[in-house]
Amino acid sequence: MILSFVSFAAHLAPVALIGLALCWGVIVLLYRAEFRGRWRRSNCRRRARSRPLLNRTLGIVALLLIAFLLGAPIVTAACVAAAALLVSRLRPRKLLALDWELLVFFAGLFVITGAIRATGLSDAFFDATRSMLTNGVPGLSLITAVLSNLISNVPAVLLLQTSMAQFANPQQAWLTLAMASTLAGNFTLLGSAATLIVAELAKVQGVELKFGAFLKAGIPITLLTLGVGVLWLMVTTG
Repeated sequence: MILSFVSFAAHLAPVALIGLALCWGVIVLLYRAEFRGRWRRSNCRRRARSRPLLNRTLGIVALLLIAFLLGAPIVTAACVAAAALLVSRLRPRKLLALDWELLVFFAGLFVITGAIRATGLSDAFFDATRSMLTNGVPGLSLITAVLSNLISNVPAVLLLQTSMAQFANPQQAWLTLAMASTLAGNFTLLGSAATLIVAELAKVQGVELKFGAFLKAGIPITLLTLGVGVLWLMVTTG
């Protein structure tokens, strides 16, 4: 089925905004000592800023959003925007300055995901959890959240996409998959590619995000935001 950008945003933008407020509230509550009074200047090394690059990036992102709103194919528009951004800063030394360890890690995740599907483990898993998967938004959200924190959220979506056709309401199923896989990524450091990237960048800046410390905020944030997402989709798409 085709789910347009406007339809997707209309259904899930409220969940994102409420979730953002909940994230802020939990973090401020857990680390209120750091938010009390005047903030101290960070000891992290300041990175050089490029105003021209920032302006080009904002312009390309604005054009990308306009393309989405006009109904352009999402994958094609995103690839064109990414290519334009790369060409705009065509410096081989900069382009090759990638986090190769992280890329290899993700490549390994996709290899494992492919092996799970090829060996039939995914089919066995879906057969065992079929009753929960087809139990509407709550069941699919729970399975998605568990898988997302076992193999990361992007590989989890790739595995679950094959079961979407069996749902009576495919649009609701796809929206639930998008919502749950995204929000479940906040549970642990392994739940989302974006979280791992932030952890790596923080380490470079001298701040280490430990697995246990992340759980302190990740557990309440994930449970609260997933609860909001499940209730919202049950009401608006049920």
